[in-house]
Amino acid sequence: MTNYYDVLGVPRDASESEVREKFRLLAREYHPDRFQDVAEKKLAEERFQVLTEAMNVLTSPTRRKAHDLELEKNRPISQDLAAQARVYLAKGVKAYREGNFPEAITQFDLSVKHYDRDAKAQHYLALACMKVIGQVRRGVEAIEAAIQLDGNNAIFHRDAGKLYMQAGLNSKAERHLEQALAWIPEDAETLRLLQEVRPKKGQSGERKTPSGVFGRKG
Repeated sequence: MTNYYDVLGVPRDASESEVREKFRLLAREYHPDRFQDVAEKKLAEERFQVLTEAMNVLTSPTRRKAHDLELEKNRPISQDLAAQARVYLAKGVKAYREGNFPEAITQFDLSVKHYDRDAKAQHYLALACMKVIGQVRRGVEAIEAAIQLDGNNAIFHRDAGKLYMQAGLNSKAERHLEQALAWIPEDAETLRLLQEVRPKKGQSGERKTPSGVFGRKG
């Protein structure tokens, strides 16, 4: 994707006035009216359009924030960080299989902090959080991150349903379970979970959330 900071040659923390000033300087240099040759004029027009778009994006708080998020999503990851994340992931899987769920959470959390675009690591973190009292909030954050990275994964949606059921948020649980069922319509576990969550609707909307689940960070 186009990095508009690079287009204008300004730092990521440049103020709006700095962005506008840099645009004015570049706009004078690349204004199409300065060129007589047809080919040069066309290149200048294209360059001027990109400069204008960059200025418009970086002087709009909403568009600039969205641009920053896209840059962050597409930023190159250090091979060292990615490799270290895989090491933590492997340690977490080992701890999880041994039933040491607090240690698994620690290792999976380190993995996603080193490399937060691995849907599998986020999912493992969510699974471990299901096993430890007081970690439902962190589990919800992790499973939602996994779904953002891989929204078509039925297992992720099913496990999101489980976590929201633990949190007492049955309507959200039902939505995720229904999404899972759209991809795996005969999945016995998903069908069972839906049977559990649906009868509770209509009593008070949502089952009362256990004290502390979302009242404080687990």
